[in-house]
Amino acid sequence: MVLRTTNTAIKVEKTLNNKKTITRNSVTCFICRNDYTNIITDSESGEVVCSNCGIVITEKSENISNPEWRAFTAEEQNKRARTGAPTSLAIHDRGLATLISKTGRDASGQKLDTAMYSVYKRLRTWDYRIIHDSSHDRNLFQAFSQLYALKDKLGLSYTIIEKTAYIYRKAEDRGLVRGRTTSGMVSAAIYLACRDIGVPRTLKEIAAISNTKRKHIALCCRLLISELDLKVPIADPMKCIVKIANRAELSEKTTRLAMNMMTEIIESKISAGKNPMSFAATVLYISSLKAGEKLTQHDIANAAGVTEVTIRNRVKELNNTVRRTRLDLEIKKKELTDTLMLQNAQLVDLGQTIAYHQNTIDSKKEQVLKMDNQLVIQHGKSKSDKH
Repeated sequence: MVLRTTNTAIKVEKTLNNKKTITRNSVTCFICRNDYTNIITDSESGEVVCSNCGIVITEKSENISNPEWRAFTAEEQNKRARTGAPTSLAIHDRGLATLISKTGRDASGQKLDTAMYSVYKRLRTWDYRIIHDSSHDRNLFQAFSQLYALKDKLGLSYTIIEKTAYIYRKAEDRGLVRGRTTSGMVSAAIYLACRDIGVPRTLKEIAAISNTKRKHIALCCRLLISELDLKVPIADPMKCIVKIANRAELSEKTTRLAMNMMTEIIESKISAGKNPMSFAATVLYISSLKAGEKLTQHDIANAAGVTEVTIRNRVKELNNTVRRTRLDLEIKKKELTDTLMLQNAQLVDLGQTIAYHQNTIDSKKEQVLKMDNQLVIQHGKSKSDKH
């Protein structure tokens, strides 16, 4: 947090009903120009507000009073306790170096005399030379400077930056950067990090922002994948749909239709080996036609970064696939109908055979009954003759 004029005072904490802690500092507001104005700092939202005029001085103030890690035991606290900012792979010295300030003042804020100032100036020069002594350190310093410049332009997260720095450091240790441009390797590392984390960034976007040829970035990507043995996942077409829909300002109904259609396409494995951005643009175009939105192929092609010919070719492929699928379904339906008819005929024949055998069994039963009756009658006559 940076204010124009700050006067140190005693901090007073007040707990609100919603369990928010607000700290009041006695500082000077740069709008009111009033000394000792009460400035309210919300520790949860990070906003610094002037209680006199109501202006928000700072929206996101950094909490430097508490560390970014948590410890639940004394042993964990001893292991994680440190001084200074957290280490980062995206800093050439991992954030472990110490910088000598150029202000020319001591700890109490007093100016240094001429002799001491010249000594510290000389120490600062040697400190800079020591930090950037090797070519390895100079290369990392230059590469990560470009990385942070691309971070602001592409809107990359801290996780992607750390992953990019990790990939670039591995490439530097293997000696893959030698003989190649730093910007090309950094752009390739950014693309691979985005693919690994699942952020939809294309080579064309990165090449346009980094001012590097797309062909060179693609060559560096293939080199990193083969030499570092990276497992790059396939781009998710669903995220491409959301990205293109936001650029083209499509409605939520069209986006939902496109997602449902893309789910069916992925299950049928039609999109295998195709550019996910072109398929997402095609599905959005078809969904917009179904939803009744007036969207031209030119608009959706510009939003997706592809050509209109690509969209038309993908539409033809989907139509041909749908026709083949319908033909296959009709053939399977006909085969299933024929199979059912054959099974019905077999069941009818089996029923007739069962009925024939049942009649035979009934006739045999009648014959047996007649024979039993005759035996009974003969047995009765033989008894009467004896008597």
